[in-house]
Amino acid sequence: MSVITRFAPSPTGYLHIGGARTALFNYLFARHHGGTYLLRVEDTDRARSTDDAIAAIHDGLNWLDLAGDKAPVYQFSRMERHAEVAHHLLEQGLAYRCYLSPDELTQMREEARKIGHPIRSPWRNKTAADAPDAPYVVRLKMPESGATTIPDAVQGDVTVQHQQLDDLVMLRSDGTPTYMLAVVVDDHDMGVTHIIRGDDHLNNAFRQQKMIEAMGWPQPVYAHIPLIHGADGAKLSKRHGALSVTAYRDMGFLPQAVNNYLMRLGWSHGDDEMISRDQAIDWFDLDGVGKSPARFDTDKLTALNSQYLAQMPDDDLIQLITTEPLSDEIKHRLRLLAPAIKERANLITDLPAMAGFAMINTPPPIEDDAIPLLNADMLERLQRLANDYPDGLADIEAVKTWFSEWLAVQELKMRDIGPGLRVALTGTRQAPDIGLLLTVLGQEQVVLRLNTVCQNPI
Repeated sequence: MSVITRFAPSPTGYLHIGGARTALFNYLFARHHGGTYLLRVEDTDRARSTDDAIAAIHDGLNWLDLAGDKAPVYQFSRMERHAEVAHHLLEQGLAYRCYLSPDELTQMREEARKIGHPIRSPWRNKTAADAPDAPYVVRLKMPESGATTIPDAVQGDVTVQHQQLDDLVMLRSDGTPTYMLAVVVDDHDMGVTHIIRGDDHLNNAFRQQKMIEAMGWPQPVYAHIPLIHGADGAKLSKRHGALSVTAYRDMGFLPQAVNNYLMRLGWSHGDDEMISRDQAIDWFDLDGVGKSPARFDTDKLTALNSQYLAQMPDDDLIQLITTEPLSDEIKHRLRLLAPAIKERANLITDLPAMAGFAMINTPPPIEDDAIPLLNADMLERLQRLANDYPDGLADIEAVKTWFSEWLAVQELKMRDIGPGLRVALTGTRQAPDIGLLLTVLGQEQVVLRLNTVCQNPI
């Protein structure tokens, strides 16, 4: 059997972290088994589905490299097919027209709730001769006794008594299909073999299975994965970081890091923290998915992102700093600076500020909190350095050696000039090692920046 999985988001909002993880698990399982991963947009809720939300879903999936293997299926476009299945079940006597008015239905629900029974409409056993000329819904006839057990690939065997299942509505009074009907029909027609989704859908599975049985279709394998909670164990909310996937992109996270982190939320394999896409495909299977809710921790995601930045090739890192064309001189500076940036950067958004001083050939603006470091005594020392700084220092070791000797001659310690020197050269208090800083900028820029700040004190 060829494995086919699907991710089926509803475009009533953004693609959130939980949805992205579901997509990732479906993708990895399909790839691991040499199968197909499909995308279905469940846009039947026309009042809430929007073009912007659909675009945001595709944007997020594309960023994570989780777009489907084929063109996406849009559920709304298949309404006629969904209705066809409902009418087939009507003809077979496995479904019925229910003419309950809204008031009657409300009363039945209240009574059913009191006695703990599902809704069983009195129209279940009536004939067409009894039917009034009035709106109706189409309900599936659920078994009234016995039980159904679903062998879930994550949760294990899960059983529900049929007396807990109401006669679900398949077609609304306006003839449009419900979510429950559309999902079953689409999964069958798309050939889906494994349904991997959040465990908040587990109760739906029993009702959907009865519809599948009524149609005589093969049963898919279910795998209901636990939801994601916050670091404090509470249900994930915005305060925990339950933002759109693209919000994490805008915050400066790498898609590789987000994928890696999501993969480890609820799935385990060894102690490796960083796992490549190829390794994940090779290792992923449902037996590694746990039954307990995973905990989302933005700090851990940030730490993992920093590891990805630290291992990135220098030229790839430079591409993240700016998309603007760079001169060979600026590229050379950034390559010298890259190792130091990798040691300190957590997010892509950190990079421009850390490298900005090296990307200009003019003295940098001085940040307000750094101005007090440039007092009269500091400026006098910096001017001496500018006057003495030589050309022709070949590399960082030569720079460090000369600077150490110069400090000794001047009877200065690094603390006497280092803080002000960083500010004069970069405009900020936070900057790389002085030796690296001098090497990256070179004699011409060092002298220019020192002279400027000393001759034009703030």
